Amino acid sequence: MVDSISQDVLIIGSGLAGLRAAISSAATNEKLEIAVVSKVQVMRSHSVSAEGGTAAVLFEEEGDNQESHIYDTIKGSDFLADQDVAERLVHDTPYEIYQLDHWGMPWSRRNDGRIDQRNFGGYSFPRATYAQDKVGFYEMQTLYDTSLKFDNIRFYNEWFCTSILSDENSFRGVTAIEMKTGNFFKLLAPAGIICTGGAGRIYSFSTYAYSSTPDGLDMAYRAGIGLKDMEFVQFHPTGILPSGILITEGARGEGGYLINSGGERFMKKYAPEKLELASRDIVSRAMIREIQQGRGFKHESGADCLKLDLTHLGADRIKERLAGIRDIGIKFSGVDIIDDPIEITPVCHYMMGGIHTNIDGATEMRGLWAAGEVACNSVHGANRLGANSTSECLVWGRITGELAARYASSSKAASVSISVSPQQVLEEEKRIYDGIFRGSGEVNPYQLRRDLTDIMDAKAHVFRDEEGLQEGLRKVMALKSSSWKHVDDKAKEYNTNFINVMEIDSMLRIAEIVLMGALSRQESRGAHARTDYPRRDDVNFLKHTLAYYGMQPKIAWHPITITRYAPTERKY
Repeated sequence: MVDSISQDVLIIGSGLAGLRAAISSAATNEKLEIAVVSKVQVMRSHSVSAEGGTAAVLFEEEGDNQESHIYDTIKGSDFLADQDVAERLVHDTPYEIYQLDHWGMPWSRRNDGRIDQRNFGGYSFPRATYAQDKVGFYEMQTLYDTSLKFDNIRFYNEWFCTSILSDENSFRGVTAIEMKTGNFFKLLAPAGIICTGGAGRIYSFSTYAYSSTPDGLDMAYRAGIGLKDMEFVQFHPTGILPSGILITEGARGEGGYLINSGGERFMKKYAPEKLELASRDIVSRAMIREIQQGRGFKHESGADCLKLDLTHLGADRIKERLAGIRDIGIKFSGVDIIDDPIEITPVCHYMMGGIHTNIDGATEMRGLWAAGEVACNSVHGANRLGANSTSECLVWGRITGELAARYASSSKAASVSISVSPQQVLEEEKRIYDGIFRGSGEVNPYQLRRDLTDIMDAKAHVFRDEEGLQEGLRKVMALKSSSWKHVDDKAKEYNTNFINVMEIDSMLRIAEIVLMGALSRQESRGAHARTDYPRRDDVNFLKHTLAYYGMQPKIAWHPITITRYAPTERKY
């Protein structure tokens, strides 16, 4: 008999979107029981790593306006964003900035006391509202502190969710393992929100925390929900070697230069107006071309790279605004950015794709929403502008939290009992315990994980082509079919070996979707650059991809929403 815990709203994930959703749900109806379920302790969620800022229009009197932010977002998306969603992001984010301020967020300030903003790539005005270069950490601390003031929010830290429970396409809860005890539970609720973040650890060279595996994406996929636009993977221009730790775009926003081995600010050839502050996809492609044409540096690890030069900013400005990345440079590269340029190269940083949702964050399953990077409401299209992701987490955390609470309140008022088929739970027990925990095989799952991420680095990077993608897909399918499903550690309590192998199971499926989506999209758009199809093709591919569960992913297409901006050639 599997133990059962009942709540009113289940929030899976405890990053920015999850905490904002919890606060919104709890405030909507204080009689509801809100559960935040996370495989890590709250302040170890990857959202704490966000460095640069949260994009918003705060000072229209200084020339900026919301329409400009909307257009910049749509242009940045290479016109694949759903334009009504971009409008909602821009309209709602200023409220979130001031709400955080009221809750105690230590925003960086101008001399006159107003909240400060810095330049970021792809924007017409300074919009990245920042807190030094630790905005994610401070936002998380502010939200966590605020959430603790609500008596109806309960945290389930270090619980690993394995599957979604449903009845006639209505959400009923999840199955989960309490890592401390190893016990298997049903967590039941009429309403749920998935906020588990992105899938960036399917790549080896990545800015993501090692816990950022696609568990939430895979749960939704196996439950029959579509995953949208998964081929669009953002590579941030400035990852340090060899760790992949991020140097924030705020460094270029403050005036940093990208230089090649000839000491040249090469972005003038690729984006003559915006230079280093062109959109991330354009900068990353320019960097790879410079390296391919022999104008790169060699890192001591043997990797090719370029350099980011901040020395001209001066020690005072760096210490005031970029103290965090100065520490990172010293600790992880042995470089003090006050004195010397730092070696960098494009690194996997963000997934534009995710669980298919509508403008409200609702999935294809009744009673289930998704918010943050795990979701794809199509606000970012083919390429996200920096600082729009934390905005997205806050805006749709609030929206989905409120909607889920209202849905749960109506269920509670109608005395709807939440029950699930015992067969569903039994099948999930068999999948993870018989299929994985008690599996047998000679392949080391950790070596397989490394092989998988290396394949993605090689075959689905900044530039792709059919031959490489097909080869990558064949190799991933071969890894899937090998005998790797086994857990050597048979302990019940805190069995991280078991958790890791379940994560790998999800990583293989999601990597396969990324590769198949990239093969299906025979064009270059935003972060998806096909050397064999180098042009954008609005006639055939101005639409979203959808992947549905099967022996192999089933690829379908979904229309985009255009309100008033027709696609044009994209230049910076």
